[in-house]
Amino acid sequence: MCFHRFMPITLLLADDTASVRTAIKHLLKMEPGITLVGEAADFPETVAMCAELKPNVLLLDLHMPGEQFDPQHVKTKLLDCAKHVLAMSVWNDGNSRTLADLYGCATFLDKAQLGTELVPAILAAAQ
Repeated sequence: MCFHRFMPITLLLADDTASVRTAIKHLLKMEPGITLVGEAADFPETVAMCAELKPNVLLLDLHMPGEQFDPQHVKTKLLDCAKHVLAMSVWNDGNSRTLADLYGCATFLDKAQLGTELVPAILAAAQ
């Protein structure tokens, strides 16, 4: 039996595109062990909501508009609030992967593959 069957996984979703957030919410509805506790559309809102909600997992779009995080800010702010940070990007390139590594993200997800990779990545991060 999987970890999520015993302990619910709370997730904060941070992405600036409403249609992406809607698609992710649809995927998560099919997984009863994962509870979406909030949605953020930019970096400042992500920091505030993460501090307030303290999710098990933060699903973070690396390329949102507005104030960008420097890697140290992510490590000190978001990793103190969320137990695990998963990065996602529409750009599956070396720069995005390097940024995810610098941010201390447990996993990098290509947005084109979220349909098959999202839930397994969340479950793996929460174990």
